[in-house]
Amino acid sequence: MTRKIAIAGATGNVGREILNILHERKFPADEVIALASPNSVGKKVSYGNQTLSVKSLEDFDFKDTKIALFSPGGKISAIHAPRAGKAGCVVIDNTSHFRMDKNVPLIVPEVNPLAIVDYKKSNIIANPNCSTIQMVVALKPLHEIAKIKRIVVATYQAVSGAGKEAMDELYNSTKKIYENQNLEPKKFSKRIAFNVIPQIDAFMEDGVTKEEWKMKVETKKILDPNIEVEATCVRVPVFNAHSEAINVEFEKPISVEQAKKALGNAQGVILIDNPQDMKFITPIEASAKDPVFVSRVRKDSSVKNGLSLWVVADNLKKGAALNAVQIAEILVKDYGL
Repeated sequence: MTRKIAIAGATGNVGREILNILHERKFPADEVIALASPNSVGKKVSYGNQTLSVKSLEDFDFKDTKIALFSPGGKISAIHAPRAGKAGCVVIDNTSHFRMDKNVPLIVPEVNPLAIVDYKKSNIIANPNCSTIQMVVALKPLHEIAKIKRIVVATYQAVSGAGKEAMDELYNSTKKIYENQNLEPKKFSKRIAFNVIPQIDAFMEDGVTKEEWKMKVETKKILDPNIEVEATCVRVPVFNAHSEAINVEFEKPISVEQAKKALGNAQGVILIDNPQDMKFITPIEASAKDPVFVSRVRKDSSVKNGLSLWVVADNLKKGAALNAVQIAEILVKDYGL
């Protein structure tokens, strides 16, 4: 059987990372097609030691393509993901467009892999928001010990989550400050260099940003609909890897020792937690790494059954590209695609 796969949005940060991870993990593909907008047709992208010539997503025929990994933007996915699905191709979509669709499973392989079976309803699987992914990977093993009632999370999100232009803005703004000049923000609402911005995505009517709303509703869909989530999402002047300070309230007691043991044995998690010896994770150390890192696990005395923890992960890898590739690997292994 010939297995052809397609990468839509192949010229973007996430698309390029998907191509890198597919090659690194030796994904069993006989042919890999790079797709993007008509403006990118003919551009070259790397796939291992191969160079792929980008084709147009707009007129690509998906009928003999087994799996397509999409990251072209929500409006574009809204048009082309259903088109691919109707042609018999299973789409793993990195945008937010399909995440809350009741006919589309929202998947983190370490958390709810059995829900992948529901892809048959639409031939689309949604990849969650990057900040949600790393949080639920860290909390799943704890939820299995003592059910989670409530999560309060503050995120410290890297500029790479907003794309290459955002990374360029951080670099250029920092450079201008050292030159005693000012660079007016374009990608962000405020200056990002030497600053933090308590806004990611647009504000909603109730004062919550869409990013904060996503963390709430996606956690409920992936982990447990009974969990309450309060999030404050902040953009920080870090190039890559998101950090999260998480306070968790459980239904019954759970000790720090129990939590550390569960996290130490959890799939996709690395526990680095000895603050006295400066053994805790930072974004620089998590960048370009696959796992979700957990540090500073401690008791939260402000609630009856509470723990606090620090969670860091590479938002382009586990927060996007790697999670999508892991889903594709399950489709091959367990569903014969």
